[in-house]
Amino acid sequence: MPNRLAASGGQPFNRQALKLWLASPRGKRLLAIEESELARVLPSLFGRHCLQIGNWGGQRLLASADMLHRAVIGSFVDSPGDTQAVVQPESLPILESSVDAVLLPHTLEFSPSPHNLLREVDRVLTDRGRLMILGFNPWSLWGLRRLLGLGPSAFPPGARFHGTGRIGDWLELLDFEVTELRRFGVGFPWAAPSTAGEPFHLGSLVKPWMEGYLLVARKRVIPMSLVGRVQRASVRPLVGRALGAAANTEVATPELNSPAE
Repeated sequence: MPNRLAASGGQPFNRQALKLWLASPRGKRLLAIEESELARVLPSLFGRHCLQIGNWGGQRLLASADMLHRAVIGSFVDSPGDTQAVVQPESLPILESSVDAVLLPHTLEFSPSPHNLLREVDRVLTDRGRLMILGFNPWSLWGLRRLLGLGPSAFPPGARFHGTGRIGDWLELLDFEVTELRRFGVGFPWAAPSTAGEPFHLGSLVKPWMEGYLLVARKRVIPMSLVGRVQRASVRPLVGRALGAAANTEVATPELNSPAE
């Protein structure tokens, strides 16, 4: 019988379901890989405030962040657990442009409105903020099992998988620039995590079917510059003088011819 919950997707699950899946062998392996990948990225980020939206992994995913303040907020249907607050992710009670880095650990998969969630992230991030997204690959074997409704054992129930291309389009509309795309998998232990654009190797053959990915993006900053205005201002006097000289010549002509009359 088809798994209706998996087919509909975007359904937030409770804390008990999250705990059970992360305690499974697949969940443990995936979480360990994601923690290792974030430990590679987070120390290079600068700022004061780092925010994780979603209960996935709890405090351990942000352990390597070298920032003054780190916080984990969960969805409104989860129990507090090890989170600092329980909120609705699509409506964050956070000041605008107040966070330097945001982590979404599989939060988009369980959000009924991922577009609104990304807009909220864009609102709270500073002008040079960083966004990290952990997601499930819809073209992996897990994604195929979800589409066929073969049971939720291979992935958390209620997830809606989003491809990196679609997320990249959403971020492009919000003026984000994708700086890194890292793919990794649990079902291919001999294929090491790889970054998009790396030279071809044996693991590249299975990279499109790896189960998980880490996408890192930054907000684009368009600096204000008055150079163009200064150049236009320097041209106007030259044009004005040329027109003025031409006008004086036309006026002076009848005055020079008047004595001859």
